[in-house]
Amino acid sequence: MNLNLQGKRALVCGSTQGLGRACAQALAELGASVVLFARDAGRLEEVRSALKQGAGQQHHALVADFADPQQVKQVLSEFVTTTGPIEIVVNNTGGPPPGPAHVATPAEFSAAFDLHLISNHNIVQCLLPGMKDCGYGRIINIISTSVKQPLIGLGVSNTIRGAVASWAKTLANELGPFGITVNNVLPGATKTARLDSILENKAKKQNKTVSEIAENDQAAIPLRRFGEPEEFASAVAFLASPAASYITGINLPVDGGRTGSL
Repeated sequence: MNLNLQGKRALVCGSTQGLGRACAQALAELGASVVLFARDAGRLEEVRSALKQGAGQQHHALVADFADPQQVKQVLSEFVTTTGPIEIVVNNTGGPPPGPAHVATPAEFSAAFDLHLISNHNIVQCLLPGMKDCGYGRIINIISTSVKQPLIGLGVSNTIRGAVASWAKTLANELGPFGITVNNVLPGATKTARLDSILENKAKKQNKTVSEIAENDQAAIPLRRFGEPEEFASAVAFLASPAASYITGINLPVDGGRTGSL
C-alpha cells in the first residue's frame, strides 16, 4: 500500500489544535511538507517546530482569519505564487455557535457561510491550477456527521455543513477527470478541547458531573469510548495518499459507529 507523501505539500487549516493539529502531524509523518494555516501566529510556530522533518521536508505557517475569506485568499495566493503548488488541502474550521435554527439571525447564517464554504472555495480555487499541473490533488474537508444525521441544537451548523458537503460532492464530479479527489471526513466525539467544552456545558445544563455526561455519551457509541485525534487523522492521511486514488465524493464518518444512518 502506497502511503508515501514525500515530495508532496499539504495545506492544513485550523492546525493549531485538536483535529487540525493531529492531521498536520499525520501528514508530516508520511513525508509531506506541511503548510499550517490559522490565525494565531504563536501557536502556529509551536506546532510547526514540533512537526517531524525528514529529508526534503520544509514546513511553513500562514496566518489569516477565516472569518475574512478575502484575507484567506490573498495570503494563500501570495504564498503559492512565491513557493509553488500545494497538492493536498485539509479544510478545517471551528463550528458555528450552538442554538436552534428557527431563532438564528440571517447574519449568523451569513457569517457561517463565509467562514466555511466561501473560505473553502477560495482555498480550492487558489490551489487547483497547481494540482492540475502536478497531476495530483486531494481536497479533504473536515465537516460533521450532521450531514448524515442533523444534530439537535446545532441549527446553523447543520445547515452550513450540509452546504459544504453538497459543494464537495459537486467538485468531486467536476474534478475527477483531472485525477483530483474530493472527500469529506466526519468527526464524532473526539478527545479535543471542543469536546471538553461541550461536556462541561451539558453538565451545567443538566446539573450533573462531567464524568456522568461523558459516561452517558460514550454509552451511545457502539465502541463505547471517545475517539483519539490521531485516529481521526489517520483517516485523513489515508485519503491524502496515493493509496486512496480511487476514492472520491464520499462522506466518511470517523465516529465509533455513533451515526445512526447508513
